[in-house]
Amino acid sequence: SGITCERTQHKMSQSKNAVIITGITTRDLRFDLGKGVGTDAVHTTSVWAYSVTILKTNRPGLQGTGLGFCLGGGNDLICQAIEQLAKPLIDREIEDLMTEYGKVFRSIAEHPQYRWLGPHKGAVGLALASITNACFDLWSKVRGVPLYRLLLSLSVDELLACLDLSFLEDVLTVEQARRLLEDEWAGRAERMAILERGYPCYDTGFGWLHFSDEEIEKKAKASLNAGFKALKLKVGSADSERDLRRARLVRKIVGSDVKLMFDVNQQWSVPQAHKMCEALSEVNPYWIEEPTQPDDVFGHQSLVNAGYPIAVGEVIPNRVVFKSFMQAKALHYVQVDPVRTGGVSECIVVAMMARKFGLKMVPHVGDVGQINQHLCFFYHIALGHDEFFLESMDHLRKYFINPAVVENGVYKTPTEPGASTDLRDDI
Repeated sequence: SGITCERTQHKMSQSKNAVIITGITTRDLRFDLGKGVGTDAVHTTSVWAYSVTILKTNRPGLQGTGLGFCLGGGNDLICQAIEQLAKPLIDREIEDLMTEYGKVFRSIAEHPQYRWLGPHKGAVGLALASITNACFDLWSKVRGVPLYRLLLSLSVDELLACLDLSFLEDVLTVEQARRLLEDEWAGRAERMAILERGYPCYDTGFGWLHFSDEEIEKKAKASLNAGFKALKLKVGSADSERDLRRARLVRKIVGSDVKLMFDVNQQWSVPQAHKMCEALSEVNPYWIEEPTQPDDVFGHQSLVNAGYPIAVGEVIPNRVVFKSFMQAKALHYVQVDPVRTGGVSECIVVAMMARKFGLKMVPHVGDVGQINQHLCFFYHIALGHDEFFLESMDHLRKYFINPAVVENGVYKTPTEPGASTDLRDDI
């Protein structure tokens, strides 16, 4: 297979139709979401932002679009990092580039100067996510297929060539990754049926922290009417009784059959987290998300050991930190986000580790599901992850040229070529 990759690389590089990256531009896009939307216990302003990578090519009208995600302030710094870190992509032919993207990813991440700003986290980590997503978007467009179709079309060796597995050798070697992909290959045909059904999702948009109780009640009922069978409520208020009151209110509205999750957004100390997780047990939480400071592996481990269902990942910056959480058995649900953690290829690596450790994939959607919808199909079909559910929130979808479509609590399967990342020019 390695020889085949080399021949393909040579053939494409010599083609008159080769698509070559000719330039890099960025967009610093910030969105005021409106009163209360997007608020949680720590992040109190209703602003979301995308640091957008645009890969220009020698083919008019064809470009790759990638996204990184933050909450406004500092988005310009991420864009500046993109412009510097993406320079090695200029003059690369996209098919040639992707035959060795794992190596390219590592070389960008290990930049001898910019690495010191991370490493592999912060503004440079978010820039790497945006750059990577742009590469996969462009590659999918060149192939004329949606991202999930591109990923499923790759041979085992072609997929592995896209991934950086460095520093994971103690839990996931290249050979172990290869065996995982090969072992799941036979079940692909059966699991492809999900493309007809679409991917299930849960609603976050009803439950922002700064919504009043009356708004929460109204929106929870609307979510049920829209077909959602799982909802997530923000908690972590200064007044813990407010959290418990609202948790009881929502459980009463949705009944016992609907899954109900609670998102703390890193607000509680470890002792407080233990106390509140126990108090929330009366409403049967499906999981409790980011219950404490996100770097505290042992704090999360203590909560898992106490028997509480724990979900983390939206601010875990890279595969190595995910490895530490998994090795420590400090989580049950993996919430890796392609606009936060290294982009498409890094998320696939994290999903492989999650498969090995027997953990469920429930990605966070800083991308409002645009890229994640593709990845969830891939996780299920290619890696054998359970058909579970993906987060849904719709407050930024109107800005995308091909917005994700959710009907009756299900993401409909995208059909347009690319990673669904193209944004309107008029914003």
